[in-house]
Amino acid sequence: MNSAFSSKSPIEPTRDPVPRLVGTSPAIQRVEQTIARVGNVGCPVLVTGETGSGKDEVARAIHAAGSRALRPFVAINCAGIVSTLAESLLFGHEKGSFTGADETSTGAFRAAEGGILFLDEIGELALDLQPKLLRVLELREVVPVGGTRPVKVDVQVIAATNRDLHREVAAGRFREDLLYRLNTIHMVVPPLRERRDDIPQFAAHFAADCAERFDRSGWTLPDEAIRRFMEHSWPGNVRELRQTILRIAIFEDRLEEILAELRPLPLEVKPATALAPEAKPTDSETLNLDDLRRDAVRRALTATEGHYGRAAALLGISAKTMTKLAAEACPGEQAKRGRRRRKPLPR
Repeated sequence: MNSAFSSKSPIEPTRDPVPRLVGTSPAIQRVEQTIARVGNVGCPVLVTGETGSGKDEVARAIHAAGSRALRPFVAINCAGIVSTLAESLLFGHEKGSFTGADETSTGAFRAAEGGILFLDEIGELALDLQPKLLRVLELREVVPVGGTRPVKVDVQVIAATNRDLHREVAAGRFREDLLYRLNTIHMVVPPLRERRDDIPQFAAHFAADCAERFDRSGWTLPDEAIRRFMEHSWPGNVRELRQTILRIAIFEDRLEEILAELRPLPLEVKPATALAPEAKPTDSETLNLDDLRRDAVRRALTATEGHYGRAAALLGISAKTMTKLAAEACPGEQAKRGRRRRKPLPR
């Protein structure tokens, strides 16, 4: 069985130029400040955000900015792992340990030795594999399939997901202890609609890439395209923007058709604590900070249909803080979540 992580094909340290996150908005500046810190500590990092928001780019930026920059960056998509080969892919196997194991495999963890292992779509990881991953994170050692002795590993794990893992825990699909182990440092990548000031920079970046790719020196996007970009809601986030610009570069004569597919932004839900410019509290309105905080939490959960991750992003707090505040603001809902945690819902 040939393996991308066989002992005969070691992964060389990356020599790629340092990737940079595009944008200067306050939201992305906060992300960049966090990247500068976590790249040198080696702790597990959980990166959450909507599909296409740039979680992979954040992981690569952490690698490039930190002390492991000259060591490997190994990426694994947990959603694409075949369940029967998952353990071997992550932890390696000994020659002859199963049918088709014609040679020794180091596995992703040992291939990333000294560097970073990026586990994308961590919410898709099989439940029976989760305790084994937890063991590696806690003991910093792997036991290859068919092996008897643990092998020490020095790897920083970055996991990413677009799921609300707290809900996955409540539904019995994700281990709570693994969540808290991965969530040592939590980074939220804001969706593109919350950082629209960065859209022109993204557009210029992707347009320059297309110009080089198709050998069209100096090619730029028309002003009308940029204007429409600023009005679009971008449900697919940065990935959707990139693909839209690619289509324009290929079918420039169909620009109007492509732009017609873009839908304007819906009415935005304003933060619960924000008052309208002309609004002033009346004598009947409370100014008690505890009451205002509970009201803000309830409104954020209502606006996001109970999605803890998005509600936390809306309030500008961590998922851990959101869980604590929600327990205070909605104790009945928390009790129901607790019962689901003890007895998973039927599938």
